[in-house]
Amino acid sequence: MGATAEREALERLRVLVGEWVVEAEFPGQEPAAGRCVFEWEVGGRFLVQRMRAPEPAPQSMAVVSVEPDSGAYTQHYFDSRGVVRVYTMTFDGEVWQLLREEADFTPLSFRQRFTGRLSADGDSIHGVWERSKDASAEWETDFGLTYRRSR
Repeated sequence: MGATAEREALERLRVLVGEWVVEAEFPGQEPAAGRCVFEWEVGGRFLVQRMRAPEPAPQSMAVVSVEPDSGAYTQHYFDSRGVVRVYTMTFDGEVWQLLREEADFTPLSFRQRFTGRLSADGDSIHGVWERSKDASAEWETDFGLTYRRSR
């Protein structure tokens, strides 16, 4: 596998590169729009996501890395609250999932997952963040998140 797995994994992410308008749907609030940019860094080895999210979401930056031998993704997340998290990530070119089930740089007071689906034309991603109090608890919707390509 090796270099081939890494190349294929990075190539799948290419569809995310660009600028997006992001609409968050928080329970009990009107939808609010923000902005997101995905761009390659360090010679195309890492995908960086910068989010100017609508209130009450924090501003954030994430770096997606690819494990060279397996092609597995990891997302390293940082935000304006000082939160640092590590998510296991999958992306098959259509379904994007982030999952956090273990403590990392911050305590694990709840599990989190994001599942988004890329549209057939590649110009929108409709997703939802969910949370669970512990491994035995059901997943509950935290908020919806829709990305629409702006360029």
